[in-house]
This record gives sequence, C-alpha cells and structure tokens, in this order.
Amino acid sequence: MSEKNYDIYLDLGSSKIRATAFDKQEKNQIFFVEKECLTCLKLNQLNLLETDRIIEDTIFEIEKKTGEYLSNINLMLDTSDAFSIILSVSKKNEKKNITKQDVQYLIQDAKQQILSGYSDKSIIHIIINNYKVDDTDYESLPLNIECKKFSIDIVFICFPKEIIKNLEKLFNKHQISIDQFICSSYAKSFNYKKHFIEFNQIAFLDIGYEKTSVIFYEKEKLKFFNVLPIGGHHITKDISKVLDLNIELSEKIKSNLNRGIIFSENEENTEIFKNEFINIIKDKKLSFDLIKKIIFARIEETLNLSFKTIDKNKSSELKKELKIILIGQGSQILNNKYIDMKETTPLVDEIDFFEESTTNICESGLKLMQGINKQEVTIIPKKLKKKGLFERLFYFFK
Repeated sequence: MSEKNYDIYLDLGSSKIRATAFDKQEKNQIFFVEKECLTCLKLNQLNLLETDRIIEDTIFEIEKKTGEYLSNINLMLDTSDAFSIILSVSKKNEKKNITKQDVQYLIQDAKQQILSGYSDKSIIHIIINNYKVDDTDYESLPLNIECKKFSIDIVFICFPKEIIKNLEKLFNKHQISIDQFICSSYAKSFNYKKHFIEFNQIAFLDIGYEKTSVIFYEKEKLKFFNVLPIGGHHITKDISKVLDLNIELSEKIKSNLNRGIIFSENEENTEIFKNEFINIIKDKKLSFDLIKKIIFARIEETLNLSFKTIDKNKSSELKKELKIILIGQGSQILNNKYIDMKETTPLVDEIDFFEESTTNICESGLKLMQGINKQEVTIIPKKLKKKGLFERLFYFFK
C-alpha cells in the first residue's frame, strides 16, 4: 500500500463535525470541511445514528478532495463524562543517578494504578506537571542527577471506555482506524496558550453544548483539567421550560442574543425580534425581562462554578496575573456587547474571548501530537509492536 500524503484530524463536536487534511511533509492545511451534526457523547445517552450518516458524507468528501482512500484518522472529541486524575508517584534512589528508564517505570506504575482503579475508563492523555528531586522541583526530566528520592506528579485525562469502543466501532464500519484519540479542549488550550505567555496563570473555559471544560495552566504547565456538566444547551432548555416553548424555537430565541436583538435598547432591533417570533408565540406573553433573567441565571451558574474550580487550584500569590479565556461554541453567547459581564462575575476585567475556526481547532490536534510538549507522554499506537515494553508504550518529546 502506498504511503499516504495527508494527516486527517477530525473534530467530533456536539453540534458540528469538522475535519482538516494536513500535508505530511509541509504540515500545512490543504482543505477543511465542516458539517452541522448533533452528536450525543454522554455515556447514558450515547446516540451516534445521525453522526454515522454525516461521517459517511464527510469521508466521501475527504477522499474526493485528497484523491486518496481514507484508512486512518486522528479523532478529537470532548464529553461531559471526561475527568482527570492527578497522581504522585515516587522512588527511592539511594544516591544513584536518575535514568529515563526509572521515570518510565514510575509512569508505568501510575498508569497501572489508574487502569486497576478505573477499569471502565480509557486513558487519553498522560501529562507530567512536575518532577521533584530531593525536594527540588524541575520543569523537565532531570536525567543523570544523583539523588536519594525523586517523584513525578502526573495528570491523567480519561474518557469512558464504552464511548471509545462505540466510536471505534463506528469508524471501523467505514474501514477507518483511529490512530489517536485527542481531548479537544485540552488540545485547543495547549495550542492557544502561546498567545497569552505574558500571564503566569491562564484558565481556559471551553463552553460546549452540554459541558464546560476548565483547563488551568500555571507558568505554561498544565495544573488541572476539569469538566462541568453544564453548557450552552442548558440555556435553551431553560427558555423552553420557563416559557413553555419547543426546543427549536427556544434555540432561535437564544441565538438572537448573539445578534444583540434581545438586549438592545434600539427600538428597531426590538421590532425585528417581535416580528420574527411574536406570530409563532401568538397568545404567549413574551417578556424581554424574563428572557434576560433566564439567560443571566444560567450564565451566572456556569461562570460561578468555573471560577470556584479555578479559585481552588490557583496560586494566591499569582492572583493578579490570572487570565481567563472563553472558547467553544457555547461561549459565543457571552461575547455580546449588550451583556454586562459585571452583573455575573467580579473577574470581568480578566476575561477574554478567543475566536476559533475549523482550521485552528483541528490544527490544535496536529500541534499537540506532532509538536514539542515537554509535559506530554505520548502513547504509541498499538500497531507498532516491534519495540521494547516501555518504548512501545511511551516516549517523551525532545
């Protein structure tokens, strides 16, 4: 079989499927495709029927544009069932030099502890956020240092094994294997943080369909990853429930927030809103103030929960240097000049929005897998079976 010319990164979002082809030699984008598709990746509501059909169309389009048969991809995704575990493992060294093999054994030991304690989970990312050698912290692997004891703090990002198996089954149906599963929100934060290097602490809030991922970096090192089961669709459901409207109409009302119609003081804008919805609602009393209260209540809950998570993990002495970045499809509802963020959070001056596109989302997966990341421990794909135990399981970016 001839060598493929392109790496395909596919982002399986809750409301959109995005795919980008990158030239293997130049690492530049050749083309991208984006399609609307509702994909439920919640473990207790897993439904991939519509996803299957859209994936088939996407595969056909990729093959048509690349002129190559598509046999493997790198799959980016998020789920509200994702979670992280931070584990510290140590080894007495009896004044010997630290070797790469010593570190690999510690990583292997930590990995086995996670898999034993969480047999229904799959490890998606293994990230080292600290090395400690005789009470001294190091950012990178301190090889050939004589010490009595050393330890490693490791962050494991995990997805439910059932979701992974179902996605493998879906793509296998189309004769496609998945080389690497990638957590989208982590990959995006890793790629985007280079734009904010002047801040010692950066927190990314990736607000999605029904989840919000909180990814926190301190001095460019990942400190924690957390997922809250609340997202943009909860605002739609609140509108639907309180105003007794169907989901489709409630989503349209919410989307007008991005156009500034609901919150505008401009009479012309208010008339646009009325003309579009009042005939559909008919005898229902549509109160602009009530819609505002519904939306603000859910925004406040999402931000407050996120900030509580951040507050528990950030260093107090670096508080003034904390930068909060909003990303994700669900964050667009907050990027509106008619919303006074001071009504919802005292950290308003620290919040910024990052404009995303299909290209930079998929590029984030590429840069995470093929770039330089001193924290990431990469799991070699299973198909490579000729190397030794630890070489097959792990290697470090250099």
